[in-house]
Amino acid sequence: MTRFRRGVSYDATMNERPYDPDRDRPAVQRVWKECGWISDDAQHPAFDTMLSAGTARVVDMHGEAECLVTTHGGQVRYLHDDLPFSLVSAVTTGRVGRKQGIAGRLTARAVAADAANGAAVSGLGMFEQGFYDQLGFGSGPYEHLLLFDPGDLRLPAGVTARAPRRLTAADGPAMHANRRIRRRGHGGCNMDDPEVTQAEVAWEKDGFGLGYYDDGNTLTHHFWSEPGGEHGPYRIRWLCGRTTADLMELLALLRAQGDQIRQVRMEEPPGLQLQDLIQRPIRRQVTTRGAPLGQQLRFLAWWQMRINDLPACLAATRLRTASSLRFNLELTDPIAERLPANAPWRGIGGSYVATLGAASGVDPGHDDALPTLRTTVNTFSRLWLGSAPASGLAATAGLDGPPELIESLEEALREIPVPHPDWEF
Repeated sequence: MTRFRRGVSYDATMNERPYDPDRDRPAVQRVWKECGWISDDAQHPAFDTMLSAGTARVVDMHGEAECLVTTHGGQVRYLHDDLPFSLVSAVTTGRVGRKQGIAGRLTARAVAADAANGAAVSGLGMFEQGFYDQLGFGSGPYEHLLLFDPGDLRLPAGVTARAPRRLTAADGPAMHANRRIRRRGHGGCNMDDPEVTQAEVAWEKDGFGLGYYDDGNTLTHHFWSEPGGEHGPYRIRWLCGRTTADLMELLALLRAQGDQIRQVRMEEPPGLQLQDLIQRPIRRQVTTRGAPLGQQLRFLAWWQMRINDLPACLAATRLRTASSLRFNLELTDPIAERLPANAPWRGIGGSYVATLGAASGVDPGHDDALPTLRTTVNTFSRLWLGSAPASGLAATAGLDGPPELIESLEEALREIPVPHPDWEF
């Protein structure tokens, strides 16, 4: 398992310090209520569970915590390798601290500390596009959210569901272990700390799961859901299986709920096109338009990632090609502007000679004989991940280089799959 180290620290130039639960819990819970993240005391145990794992930092204003940033360690799959990953899991600022610049600076320092400790990539879920761009994060591709009647699922012949086991918050450790061994493709993320899953399953008091154990009493595949009313919707938070057959059995299990439930809301699992499995999908969308439990397809780019360790990330880019593409890379990293001079890591801006091919890599410097690509770490991270093609990024995101180089980059990286974290941030 690839992890990043913890323990590197540095002197802060603003009033930043580690979260102290005994001192800060009331102030931070008030901040989370002001942000709408928690609403009642029933969610406070989940709050404590989430903050007990990973790293939590606060900034004080008027003698109490007014901004909190948390990060958790894990891995992100790039092609066939797992790279050390840091998830920025929470950025919250109370009403007193808004527009003071503290959230951006505290998040920058959290990213810098984890990057210095070995996190090759950082990621987060964004509340709006633009804010985290200031820290070098680039948007992922669209994720598809489907709203459909589970009774309309049309599965291949022979696909059925056995009677499942009921899962509760007490099964949190087993669910976390199952999530970590699930079928995972390019861009798929795993979190190290089981408290991450434990907090998620405890967040909604009426949440429930259904799943299957093998003969060794190991959870092999399951889903976790938030319930709606009598007829739904069920909000499937995750659908977790080791194989396609596991996923199909879980879909059959959802279909079995269709006797009463009229709508399921779930993100499309990577590698499956759910519309293939829904009867008359276009007809149903037209005839139920505007209905409270109607069929819909929604899409949104809701997550962002950034490269923290350029050599490590390019070393994982092993392409199936007989030739290599070499070019100068002039990279700017906006996170540096929000870090103190003594930060242990100040971004990855600089001049490099990059190689993309069967063996990819990067070295500091400049070669006058090579074409030059100029861009931000935001945009280059999107290109490297496969979130968008070079031609599109050249048109909309400031990927600047000779047309021949842009075309060569698009061709060289064509085999990179579309990334999907398959883990809600």
